Amino acid sequence: QVQLVESGGGLVQAGGSLRLSCAASIRAFSTVNMGWFRQAPGKEREFVAAISWIGTITSYKDSMKGRFTISRDNAKNTVYLQMNSLKPEDTAVYYCAADGPLRAGVNPYEYTYWGQGTQVTVSS
Repeated sequence: QVQLVESGGGLVQAGGSLRLSCAASIRAFSTVNMGWFRQAPGKEREFVAAISWIGTITSYKDSMKGRFTISRDNAKNTVYLQMNSLKPEDTAVYYCAADGPLRAGVNPYEYTYWGQGTQVTVSS
C-alpha cells in the first residue's frame, strides 16, 4: 500500500523559510517522479514543483522559481521542498504526490498517489 506523509509545515513570518518533507512508502520510490502541489482556501489545487525519479530534472511554477527548491533522497524514500522568502500568498495546504509528469502546470489529476497535506501559513 502506498503512503505519503508530509511534515514540516507551520506558521512563519513573511520572508522566512520552511522545509517540507514527504516520506514515501513506495516499493519503487526511486523509479517514480514526485511532485508538490498546494491548495489555498477557496482555490483549486495547483502545481508547485516536480522532480524526476533520479533527481536530475526539476520543474517549478514560475512564481516559485528562485524561492523554492525540490530535492529527493532515494536512499531515504523522501522528497523535500525548501521554501525561502515566503509570502503571505504562499499560505496553503501543501501536498506531496507521486507518479506523475514533470511538466510545470501539470493537472493534479495526472498524479496517482497523494499525501494528506501539511498546512503552511505565512503571516504578514
